[in-house]
Amino acid sequence: MFQNRVIMLADFDYFFAQCEELRNPAIRDKPVVVGVYSGRTEDSGAVSTSNYIARRYGVKSGIPIFLAKRNLEGTDAVFFPVDHDYYGQISDHIMQILSTYVSSFEQVSIDEAYLDVTLQTEGNFEKAYLYAQRIKQDIKVQVGISLTIGIGPNKLVAKIACDSQKPDGLTLVRPKEAVGFLAPLPADRLLGVGKKTFVRMEQMGIKTIEDLAKFDVQRLIEVFGKTLGLYFHNAANAIDNEPVVEQGDAGSISKIGTLKQDTRDLELLLQKTDELVETVYQEVTEKGYSFKTVSIYAVNVDLVSKSRSFTLEQPVKEKEVIKRNVRVLLEKYLAESSLDVRRVGVRVSGFRKEQPQQKQLSSFFG
Repeated sequence: MFQNRVIMLADFDYFFAQCEELRNPAIRDKPVVVGVYSGRTEDSGAVSTSNYIARRYGVKSGIPIFLAKRNLEGTDAVFFPVDHDYYGQISDHIMQILSTYVSSFEQVSIDEAYLDVTLQTEGNFEKAYLYAQRIKQDIKVQVGISLTIGIGPNKLVAKIACDSQKPDGLTLVRPKEAVGFLAPLPADRLLGVGKKTFVRMEQMGIKTIEDLAKFDVQRLIEVFGKTLGLYFHNAANAIDNEPVVEQGDAGSISKIGTLKQDTRDLELLLQKTDELVETVYQEVTEKGYSFKTVSIYAVNVDLVSKSRSFTLEQPVKEKEVIKRNVRVLLEKYLAESSLDVRRVGVRVSGFRKEQPQQKQLSSFFG
């Protein structure tokens, strides 16, 4: 349909430390360190993440906590143990919002997700830039967390674009710019080029991604094997056809739409949700799923998002079940809120059939 895919990678900036800043705004101007404590002594363990103020003192992920404390001696630094439950709640909220903006959504970690926005932007990268700004602003307003987003014609380019400007960054790489964008970077910026592989590449005269792109592909295959050799050649030339897909189970399928006017009129809301249900149901049936959970998602005029869900006892396949439960959930939501609704969404989840697993290049580097 569109000549180019438009892929984003959203990365939540210094996520664990930023969550702690969100919980306690008074520490925003201080060095913040989140660590995994071993419990052997008060300072034993390793840094999980730190905010950018702490990073100026050489505090980064993986260094011992005692060393981080030594580097930050004399400052008003604050240290926290990892709080997975709290960070998970924040992550789930952000992921829920992100998934409503896209056709395909792939969460790759607690603080990273790929977004396929080709349909939403009509394959237009200028529209994608504005769309990413909107996503960043939406998350900032609703959750209070800043994101960095990289935009490219595929996952590989989007990932490296995202890494190039942090925190709170937004980097756009158009298809015609992709090869040139990658060219001057060291070859180990590519997924799969670890320390040993990079040393071997340097021995072969390969230092940059441009060097790798121009290197004889048959020689790469001889040295690294067919799979990796071809991957290195394609990646260096900004070629990556790996799709954005849900990981693990089938996840959820959702669509969200903006209303023509802000309203809390049930029938006007149902007109929009009925349209969304048609799109969601088509995707559900195409994939052969049955589902157990129906959810609605509403963004009020104050830009605060709310969701309501209903889980059935047994998986079902009928479209009318979605519509019926969407109506009940909307009625319940309107009874609880006095604000007009600006955007409304429909989601189904709890799928019985698992999505077919495609072998991805990233699986070779696990």
